[in-house]
Amino acid sequence: MHVNPGFVLRRLLQVIPTVVGIVLAGFLLIHLAPGDPVLALAGENGDAAYYAFMRTRFGLDKPLPEQLITYFARVASGDLGVSYVHGRGTLELIAERVPATLLLTGTALLLAIVVAIPLGAIGAQRPHGARDVGINAVTLSLFSAPVFWLGQLAILGVALGLGVLPVQGMATAGSGATGWRYGLDVMRHLILPAFVLASQELAVLVRLTRSGLIDELARDHIRTARSKGIKETMVVVRHAMPRALMPVITVVGSRVGQLIAGAVVTEIVFGWPGLGRLLLTSLQTRDTPLLLALFMAIAFAVTLSNLITDLVHSAVDPRIRLG
Repeated sequence: MHVNPGFVLRRLLQVIPTVVGIVLAGFLLIHLAPGDPVLALAGENGDAAYYAFMRTRFGLDKPLPEQLITYFARVASGDLGVSYVHGRGTLELIAERVPATLLLTGTALLLAIVVAIPLGAIGAQRPHGARDVGINAVTLSLFSAPVFWLGQLAILGVALGLGVLPVQGMATAGSGATGWRYGLDVMRHLILPAFVLASQELAVLVRLTRSGLIDELARDHIRTARSKGIKETMVVVRHAMPRALMPVITVVGSRVGQLIAGAVVTEIVFGWPGLGRLLLTSLQTRDTPLLLALFMAIAFAVTLSNLITDLVHSAVDPRIRLG
């Protein structure tokens, strides 16, 4: 496995205009959207002098192009601004919530991969058989269900109905648990939101694994392996699976954006203290600096995941370096 330094440099240079475009699009979308952040903060019954003071304090009295140039200069120096509502740096607020979101999205992605690959392999061994049809029906049903609806169903059925799992939050309020007890408590709270979020990725990965394996199992080198008397399980795992999983690697990287979008809704439904809840409160209060910082953090995560996916893909498949 070898990574071409020239390919890496080209991909890194391509990230620069992407980041500039993200900053520009985010700034314009949020500042041109209806609503006034000063009215959201100070209320609609304040006096004109106080409104003028607030606009001057936050630089909102300047023309939009001047605000844009000032914002670009601040971003270039690593300063994403101070939250209007919290009065703290936006990077500090985001850094506090990132671990919770990473725990939720990482667990959901791992669950989807661990469950989808075996299910795809089972379906590929007998296409259109009873097990294949059953797997497709279940995974497509899960994929078709909106996250918020599936989350509410899980809360009503599993958490409240059976009473076996916590309903909301990341840990039991007031439990005072520490160490491994706290870890177990977090894991219990993580099960439902992680399964709900993973369900959206499951159908995509199952179908990719299934179709890739069906193609691979029909190739000549697979027939040769079978003719040598190698067990079918070894044929699938050792000879067919590595090439069949190439599209899965690509899609896993490109699905990070959808996963984060799904995590925002899932966090709100389950009261998970991650970036999703912070995004919701910043939208409700028109906290523009925090909204912009969250927009950039999410967009940067998607860009970085695509970059890592391309680099992994180029290391596995040398033909990508020529593109």
